[in-house]
Amino acid sequence: MRTVKTLLAGDHFVRNDLLARALSSIKGVEFDLREVTLPWPLTPYGRVAEVDEASDAEDQLVEALPGVEVALTQMGPFTERVLDAAPDLRFLVVCRGGPVNVNVPAAIKRGIIVASTPGRNAVAAAEHTVALMMGALRNLPRLQRTLEHGEWRSDLYAYDECGLELDGSTVGLIGYGAIGQRVARVMLAFGAQVLVVDPFIEQAPAGIELVELDELLRRSDVVSLHARLTDQTRGMIGADQLALMPRGAVLVNTARGGLLDYDATVDALESGHLGAAAFDVFPEEPVPAGARLLTAPNVVMTPHLAGATRQTALRAGTIAAEAVAAYLAGKDPAGLVSA
Repeated sequence: MRTVKTLLAGDHFVRNDLLARALSSIKGVEFDLREVTLPWPLTPYGRVAEVDEASDAEDQLVEALPGVEVALTQMGPFTERVLDAAPDLRFLVVCRGGPVNVNVPAAIKRGIIVASTPGRNAVAAAEHTVALMMGALRNLPRLQRTLEHGEWRSDLYAYDECGLELDGSTVGLIGYGAIGQRVARVMLAFGAQVLVVDPFIEQAPAGIELVELDELLRRSDVVSLHARLTDQTRGMIGADQLALMPRGAVLVNTARGGLLDYDATVDALESGHLGAAAFDVFPEEPVPAGARLLTAPNVVMTPHLAGATRQTALRAGTIAAEAVAAYLAGKDPAGLVSA
């Protein structure tokens, strides 16, 4: 039986015990496990040296990696310094949608195969998107506050005060990856018309209309962002794009804060051009005290938790173990990353 020296650098979400349990399903291999527990999410992630969204734990990894062939992590900072301390490392799995916390070119240069776990949080993020969308359409935070303040606001049944339905609405999805596809299916089930913009697809499935961005914005009662943040998509929705949306439309962002101009969004909310908005991601996290968004009208907000379900953590371990099994069998893992 082959023995593989393996580092589990989990945290308090994708835990080491979950990763170890997932690896135990691989037959014919014995894993000699070394463990490091990173502090996320009890301690926020940030930029570490040249990588993003990582726990500040270079020293721990440098100490743990010598002799290790396979490593699994979610927030470990695999910087050039850390990779230099891992001469035996040959396979690295990042238990998230993309390896933003890994210096991928430096890893590949050292002969290290890098994989991620795409789709691990697609179900959770899609469900959270729908929850935020419904909360914004029906203004649920405002309604709850009336009860908390001892008020029984029957006047909110007035035509100008009550919310909107998804049935019969037009919902525009910017990005049609794993999360966008799930949201689309739910929207169709609700009876909405679904528009999609995504440069990476040539034809949308039956019942979904593929359009250009400006057309999507002009026609959509609800716009939901599901694009990856790249140099091309950063700031893709600003004041000019918001102005194209119908008056009273709803905007949802559970992707990345950098996709959207939040000051312009607050302007649109305060003017009444946007009817409501819902956000799980922000341009600066945590949201600073005094941010305009915190006092903007008709906003539903959650603190970047769209992917936070127990099933997401379990699924990350399962996908990571499948990637390890593929590597050990000499096959390309499903989440193979290239430079």
